[in-house]
Amino acid sequence: MFQAVKKILIIIAFFLFSSDIFAFDISGLQPVSPYGVFSTFSSESLPKSKTSIELSLERSRERDFYRVQFKGAYGLTDHFEVMLTVPYVYDYLGSVDGVEDIAIGFKHRFYDEGKYGPSLAYIAAASLPVGHEGLTSGGRTGIGLILSKRLGPFRGNFNISYEQPGKDSLQDEILFASGIEFSATHDLDILAEFFARKVHFSKEYDQLEARLGYRLKTSDYIYTTVGIGADFKARSPEYRLLLSVSFTNVKGKNKVMKIYEEE
Repeated sequence: MFQAVKKILIIIAFFLFSSDIFAFDISGLQPVSPYGVFSTFSSESLPKSKTSIELSLERSRERDFYRVQFKGAYGLTDHFEVMLTVPYVYDYLGSVDGVEDIAIGFKHRFYDEGKYGPSLAYIAAASLPVGHEGLTSGGRTGIGLILSKRLGPFRGNFNISYEQPGKDSLQDEILFASGIEFSATHDLDILAEFFARKVHFSKEYDQLEARLGYRLKTSDYIYTTVGIGADFKARSPEYRLLLSVSFTNVKGKNKVMKIYEEE
């Protein structure tokens, strides 16, 4: 079934989004597990005065490179958190090593999930222009909207974001991302994600990618996430392997999530 779905998506992508652009995908601000699905943010946030940090490793194929990310988040209130992402790229194009632009931002959940409606949050972010020449957008600023909804063991998240680069020669970036979390057991979540992105180097949507994996709660404070991403356009890496470990001082589920479930 998955192979059939992939073939259909490839055909749709070919007719709707064909282009010859093949460029580096700048990562930007990223969520910290378990408050997101790979790169898709959840509107759920850290409780007040709580912290999460994460170390992730990405291995991409065609084009080949490694990316290591340090990510952190801190809850200023139960609805407002600040975030940081520091990416380092190794062996891009066989010779480029260096830091990408460092991303900072905040997420504010302004509407809590009810019985029928989703929870809503927005993100404001900025990237410092400190990256390697081949890995930078000259700094950028952006804003995004997040919708999240839980239905039984499933939780769906939808993101739309806009990023304006610091370099005049680059295009604005637009991202549509959706992610699903399925609570298979108390300690295991199955993850699925799909996103379409118009990157800074193109006027068209030249990155279409699906990701599958799982997130394992290895202790009350540690989450391990493993995944694989497959490209549908041959414009971004053909596939990538993802591994991350996050540490948090929040024991068990977020109190906000418990409120949602009680409703």
